[in-house]
Amino acid sequence: MLELDSVTVRFGERAVLDAVGLNVAAHETVCVLGPSGSGKSTLLRVVAGLQETDGGRVLLGGADQRGVPVHRRGVGLMFQDHQLFPQRDVAGNVAFGLRMHKVARAEQARRVEELLELVGLPGAGRRAVAALSGGEQQRVALARALAPSPRLLMLDEPLGQLDRTLRERLVVELRSLFGQLGTTVLAVTHDQGEAFALADRVVVMRDGRIAQTGTPLEVWQRPASEFVARFLGFENVVAATVSGEVAATEWGKLPVPPGSPQGEARLLVRPAGVRVVEAGRGLACEVVGRTFRGHHVTLRLRPGGGAVLEAECGLRDAVGVGEEVGVVFLAEETVVLSPAPPVP
Repeated sequence: MLELDSVTVRFGERAVLDAVGLNVAAHETVCVLGPSGSGKSTLLRVVAGLQETDGGRVLLGGADQRGVPVHRRGVGLMFQDHQLFPQRDVAGNVAFGLRMHKVARAEQARRVEELLELVGLPGAGRRAVAALSGGEQQRVALARALAPSPRLLMLDEPLGQLDRTLRERLVVELRSLFGQLGTTVLAVTHDQGEAFALADRVVVMRDGRIAQTGTPLEVWQRPASEFVARFLGFENVVAATVSGEVAATEWGKLPVPPGSPQGEARLLVRPAGVRVVEAGRGLACEVVGRTFRGHHVTLRLRPGGGAVLEAECGLRDAVGVGEEVGVVFLAEETVVLSPAPPVP
């Protein structure tokens, strides 16, 4: 459906997109993640035709889009700030793209009613946009983007302005809706939880390049580099020397999965792989911090030597700050990371 072939965009001397290559299959939902300045929003603008490229090609359905204006690309756009027309009611907003395509009025009315039902706003066509909640406005913006039946729907931080509870509910509804419609989706977000819940495939960007791409499970379980691991929120990363199924680190000798890369490396231990046991076993640590996370507690542990560790434990097993504990490590939660390629 979509192919980016060595797409490059420069702002002065800086490559905002640096020879990016990416494919999105029909009916696939791909979420692009990355910190501010990584190039993710520029990528979306390039596909939409809102940003010219300095090199490479954008192909939709196999056709090169160079010189093709925005309104002829057959893509739908949904922005973080909704960009609804305040002077039009809900139906007027949803029907906007249909009017631009000169769809007959009767068909417009039918399509608007169908879409409002689909996004959970049945009968809301005559409501004023200003009278809607943030979540309702987001649903209207989605219905408007879907109305012309775009071959590719693009979302720019689609849920960024909503509160956490509403965001979590809508992301589940969106995934179900896209599956029901068979929509091809390219979304940009800085929220990794949102991306992992919504996407069939996640793309992590860094400084205009793709740092990793894979299913949410693949990226979460096996970050490709220390950058990706830290971007996902993992803090337990240390230098290691791997030999066989053991890694020598500042935390002592840690088990690693069979088949891990050998030699000098960076090692990630996910918090779930730092198991707290009674004092006198394993690596001796002091509990220096404790944070309630809802379903579990995150502990910060200071060993006698080496960097502070982060561990997860159940609510009933949470020990108090200042207590002395032991720590053992689980091989299945340990990843030998590949070094990140140098960024010019």
